[in-house]
Amino acid sequence: MSQTQKTLLIIAAILIIVIVLPYFYLKGTYNSLVTLDESVKAAWAQVENQLQRRYDLIPNYVETVKGYAAHEKELFVKVTEARSRVAGAKSIPDKIQANNSLAGALSRLLVVVERYPDLKANTNFIRLQDELAGTENRIAVERRRYNETVKVYNIRIRRFPTNLLAGMFGFERAAFFEVPKERQEAPKVKF
Repeated sequence: MSQTQKTLLIIAAILIIVIVLPYFYLKGTYNSLVTLDESVKAAWAQVENQLQRRYDLIPNYVETVKGYAAHEKELFVKVTEARSRVAGAKSIPDKIQANNSLAGALSRLLVVVERYPDLKANTNFIRLQDELAGTENRIAVERRRYNETVKVYNIRIRRFPTNLLAGMFGFERAAFFEVPKERQEAPKVKF
């Protein structure tokens, strides 16, 4: 092997190290960030499916309770207002906050329901309440999955050197779906 061939081989090796390896690293890192970003969006879509299901059940639930508890007008107004805020929320953090507000109003509505034994014995109400309880469980499961996906994504975009690429390509931290402190206590039922 001549000196020229050795030099060309060294130049080729340097080019591979300087150009080709970083290219594959950048490509792999970028593609993994895109995949994680899409996973966060897909997980949020599942949360929204369940939130929509709850949103659709609420008018029936409220109307059923209204028949028994006509004097609880203020509570029904609050549930309706909270439901409207859910409909108007645009960003994920706004949707999370609006749905937390709605969940709080629904828990207060459940406290009212406890005061009406006839309502609790009504078959239609029981079916509707079971649907709502099932939906709340589905929301909890999807919220957990979403938060797990957000955690993986947020860790990935914050680690060095990926954080440099994430910042360069505009990948931002995703918001967790957290329960507000005031909702962490169970509602109190009083007779």
